[in-house]
Amino acid sequence: MPLRRLTVFGLLILALTLGGSRGNSGPPAPGLDTPVAARPVVAGHQEPTVQPSVPSPMPSPSASSPVVMTGDGPVGTVRKTGSDAVALTFDDGPWDDTPAVLDLLAKHHVKATFCMVGRQVAARADMVRRMVAEGHTLCNHSWSHDEMLRTRTPEQIRSDMQRTNDAIRAVAPGAVIGYFRAPGGNWSPDIVSIAAGLGMTSISWTVDPRDWSGPGVQSIVNTVLTKTRPGGIVLLHDGAGPQTVAALRTILPDLTGRFTLIALPAPAGAAQP
Repeated sequence: MPLRRLTVFGLLILALTLGGSRGNSGPPAPGLDTPVAARPVVAGHQEPTVQPSVPSPMPSPSASSPVVMTGDGPVGTVRKTGSDAVALTFDDGPWDDTPAVLDLLAKHHVKATFCMVGRQVAARADMVRRMVAEGHTLCNHSWSHDEMLRTRTPEQIRSDMQRTNDAIRAVAPGAVIGYFRAPGGNWSPDIVSIAAGLGMTSISWTVDPRDWSGPGVQSIVNTVLTKTRPGGIVLLHDGAGPQTVAALRTILPDLTGRFTLIALPAPAGAAQP
């Protein structure tokens, strides 16, 4: 073969070889208009899943933790009168509004139950004596309205209750104190048991207008009138301020027209002097 033909032939072979190598280099890098291929799925591989945040559960109380049931107390706590009659109860006194509450009760011939704070008794002894003289029932509401009373030792709980009973009897000798109500409704089995040991039945409630928080006279009236049922125990406060007194001017004539209102009767074995 002549040299010129060989050279041309060789150049042709070289060109074909170089062209084939360029074709195996893969696709060009994607431009702005070229979609990027989806990420390949590898057999046996799963993308991690992001789990929603779930709060850790609160630890369960230990067996020795006090059982707290606001409003509904543990076994031994009374929430009903035991008949169709309704009981009005007043907490946190005696206080400045107590005489006005007593005046309204007398006007409507209603007896009630007063749950008193022990440290307030001596300064308002005349009010306590008036409660007894007018036939109202007395209830121990702790010495200083200690809402953490349930966390105290049995000895401290008993001392608190006894101190309050002693203060009441110091101004009203011979007074029967048949009931105890835990401040804030913060009950525990110890509180109920110790009160019973001192001759007091623990009382809760079925109607609570939260008059102590100052919700307004109409709010107090509406809650009491719409929620009171036969056998109910209504929680009010003679130590809450003038809203309760104003609300009673509507509550008392309404309830006396629909129910028999009673002072809770002294239970068997009630605390005697």
